[in-house]
Amino acid sequence: MLTLAAALLLSPVSTPVELASSPAPLHGTLLTPEGETRAAAVIIAGSGPTDRDGNSPVGVTGGVYRQLAESLAERGVATVRYDKRGIAASAAAATDEAKLTFDALIDDARAWARLTAERTGRPCVWLIGHSEGALIGQAAAADNPKVCGLVLLSPVGERAGALIRRQLGAGLPEAMKPEAFAVLDELEAGRTVANPPPALAALFRPSVQPYLISYLVVDPEALIADYDRPVLLGHGAADIQVPPSNTERLAKAQPKAEVAIFDGLNHVLRPAPLDRAANLATYGDAALPLGAEVAPAVADFILK
Repeated sequence: MLTLAAALLLSPVSTPVELASSPAPLHGTLLTPEGETRAAAVIIAGSGPTDRDGNSPVGVTGGVYRQLAESLAERGVATVRYDKRGIAASAAAATDEAKLTFDALIDDARAWARLTAERTGRPCVWLIGHSEGALIGQAAAADNPKVCGLVLLSPVGERAGALIRRQLGAGLPEAMKPEAFAVLDELEAGRTVANPPPALAALFRPSVQPYLISYLVVDPEALIADYDRPVLLGHGAADIQVPPSNTERLAKAQPKAEVAIFDGLNHVLRPAPLDRAANLATYGDAALPLGAEVAPAVADFILK
């Protein structure tokens, strides 16, 4: 009983936080250490409907971001993790799809950095971005004195246009590729396409084109090359979704960045085999924990 009471007394403190926004506030969780707060960070979720804990209704469970936050709190690092605009508790903050741009997500991350610094009393905070969140973090950190440095986990290392071209090249019938690539060329040039091919409407529908135009211009290699504060690149060696070669590209662009390759971990930073089906099956296995190496590597980097 005494041991349980002591453990409860030493538990991190979880506090709901709200960020003013239009058309509705954004919501997150501030997790502070029971003892001294030695540093503070914002955890930025990856793509799709991923919530503050790292879960998604399309098949990701187990809360790896929550686990990361809890482990960092044990080491003296406070964190804010938040539901992105339009997701989970921040659903009411969704804007019309035609008005949503990648820049809006970057602006949100910058605002969360300011709020986290205010709430924790730190002069600056770290941005910990996962997957697409790493790209958002890079853009939000540029020329931003409120950001101490970056932790980029499972980061994308090339512009989105190159990735989309590869995916279309591998998945489309040959007859459809010229038209698809022509639409992508127009979007990369900053021009919308009024009537994209019906078969490609899910990707290129007119209402999503403003977002794609703003996303396609973001260059992760250029961002990291220009960044002069500390950077940690962390990648699972078993990541089959965004291979570790992406981190290698970023490390080449910014030789001062530190690199941590986690043996046996996949894109969601869990132990996983290289077999594709078995690897992807771990995304939905809530019993699997965050890889044991991740939080110590992040905390050691932030606190040293």
